[in-house]
Amino acid sequence: MIKHILSGIKAYFGTFKIISQLGLWRYFWIPILISVVIAVIIFTSAYGLSDNIGGFLSQWWNWDWGKQTVILISEIFVGLLIIVIGFMLYKHIVMALSAPFMSPVSEKIEAHLLGKEDVNHRDTTFTEQLWRGIRINLRNLMMEILLTIPILLIGLIPVIGLVSTVLIFLIQAYYAGFGNMDYTLERHFKYAESLNFVKRNKGIAIGNGIVFMLFLFIPVIGVILVLPLSVTAATIRTVELITSEKEIG
Repeated sequence: MIKHILSGIKAYFGTFKIISQLGLWRYFWIPILISVVIAVIIFTSAYGLSDNIGGFLSQWWNWDWGKQTVILISEIFVGLLIIVIGFMLYKHIVMALSAPFMSPVSEKIEAHLLGKEDVNHRDTTFTEQLWRGIRINLRNLMMEILLTIPILLIGLIPVIGLVSTVLIFLIQAYYAGFGNMDYTLERHFKYAESLNFVKRNKGIAIGNGIVFMLFLFIPVIGVILVLPLSVTAATIRTVELITSEKEIG
C-alpha cells in the first residue's frame, strides 16, 4: 500500500512537461474557471455560516455552568465540519462538471504514453461524460460523508482527535484520486468495473489525492493548478495499471 501511495505521488513529477509538450493548457481554461468559481462560492459561504451555526448549537445548553466551554466546542466542531464538507463539495462538484473536458485531455495523454496517434475508447458524448462524472462523484460524496461524520464525532475525544484528522484527510484523498482516475477509466470500463478497479488500486488513488488535497491549501495558485496536474498524474498511473493488467491477463 505504501509503495503504491508513493507511486501515486511521484506521478506528479514531470506533469508540467507533459502538459506543455502536448499543448494541453488550452483545454484546462474552462475547468480552471469552474474550479475558481466553485471554490469562491463554497468557502465564502462556509466562512459566513460557521459562527451562526456554532451559536445556534450552543443555545441548546441552558445552564450557565460550562456555557463558554460549550460555545467554544460548538464553534470548533462546526468550523471543522464546514471545512471538511466544503472540501468534499468542492472537489466532487468540480470533478463532476469538468468530466467532459478532462476525458479528452486524459485521452491525449494516454495516446502519448502508448506512442499512438489515437487510442481505442468507448464512443461517449459530452452529455454521457458529464452524466458519468456526476454519477461517480455523487456516489463518492455519499460514501465520503458516511465515513467522515462518525470519524469527526469520535475526533472530539482528546488525543484521538489527531488520528481522526489523518483518517479524514486520507479518506478525502482517496475519493479525490478516485475521481481523477475515472477520467481514464471511463474509456475502458463500465461504471461497476471502474469501482472495482480503483478498489484494487486504492494506494494509487490515495497518493494522487494526497497531493490534490495539499494543493487546495495553497491560496489561489492551488485552486488553479490542482486539476491540470492531478488529472495528468492520475492518467499516467492509471494507463500504466491498465496496460499491466492487460499484459498479465
